[in-house]
Amino acid sequence: MRYRYGEFPVDLLRALLTFQELTKLFLQLVLQTGGDVEEALSWMKYLQERGMIDPSIDLDEFRRALEKNEVVEERDGKLALSAAGERQIRRSALEEVFTSLTKSGPGYHAIPRAGAGGELLPETRPYEFGDSPTSIDGVRTIGNAVRRDANDIALKPEDFEVHEEEHLTSCATVLAIDISHSMVLYGEDRFTPAKKVALAMVELIQSKYPKDSIEVLLFGDDARRVPISEISKTQVGPFHTNTKAGLALARKLLVHRKNPNKQIFLITDGKPSAIWERGRLYKNPFGLDLKIVNRTLEEADACRRDGITITTFMIATDSYLVAFVDKLTKINRGRAYYASPYNLAEFLFTDYIRNRKKFVH
Repeated sequence: MRYRYGEFPVDLLRALLTFQELTKLFLQLVLQTGGDVEEALSWMKYLQERGMIDPSIDLDEFRRALEKNEVVEERDGKLALSAAGERQIRRSALEEVFTSLTKSGPGYHAIPRAGAGGELLPETRPYEFGDSPTSIDGVRTIGNAVRRDANDIALKPEDFEVHEEEHLTSCATVLAIDISHSMVLYGEDRFTPAKKVALAMVELIQSKYPKDSIEVLLFGDDARRVPISEISKTQVGPFHTNTKAGLALARKLLVHRKNPNKQIFLITDGKPSAIWERGRLYKNPFGLDLKIVNRTLEEADACRRDGITITTFMIATDSYLVAFVDKLTKINRGRAYYASPYNLAEFLFTDYIRNRKKFVH
């Protein structure tokens, strides 16, 4: 086969790269504006006026390209993300926060113990009735026969050795994200990185682990489940932190799942400061209120009894918060990480993929 090489299309490549980079910036702004496409485009014009986007770029043409590529669509007289745009924003988030996916069977996660139904491990053991013939280690089996009698090699049942197998299991996950006002206080946006993690997590599980399940909920004064298509539009509010409500809803979503592993990923930056009591919101934003704390810890214990592990990602390091998270983790027998908005994804994805704690009982 012959190939004919012509002049390298530099202008075309530059245009493609420009569109790709602009799209990434646009999707990031969509996340920060709570899914408002028109506002995100307005921010792009503002950035161009400030010299942060090349003035030669035609943003009106970029807008038309988004429509042509079905990233956005007109809805009720305004532009909004299309279903394809929602998928693209999840893929973009996944590419940004997790670029080196660990190989694993579709829908399964390895756990650190030997068992049936997975990848062969280098370790071997004597053959037992019921072991799969495909896991027999021929080299070690023959070696055992040779060591027993090098002159007359005849296999006996006790010579056979089989590879250990990595036990695999599916997982049901609820990602619970704090939307209290503190997530955007003090000049630091902690919520957008958390939202990006949620989008990436959904894309990872739907594309790589289809037998797993994931649901996302938000908790402030109360807790509510968020449809996958609405994650990019979520925003924080003038809310307190009702961690108890978040855990209770997550437990309700998980308790009837048939997956052997059930877990809650709790992303928060503050102390529990509210609970519902007799139909009204009891709140105390000052210090750790023992009534609120104890009700929250009771919910963590209920999760443990239902076989649900809580992994807390605390985006703060105040000593009293560390003490609370430590207590919650011990009661639930879960895990805790103290992260920043910048390394949250690294902690969460590493924990999910490696699944270092054994959940199966």
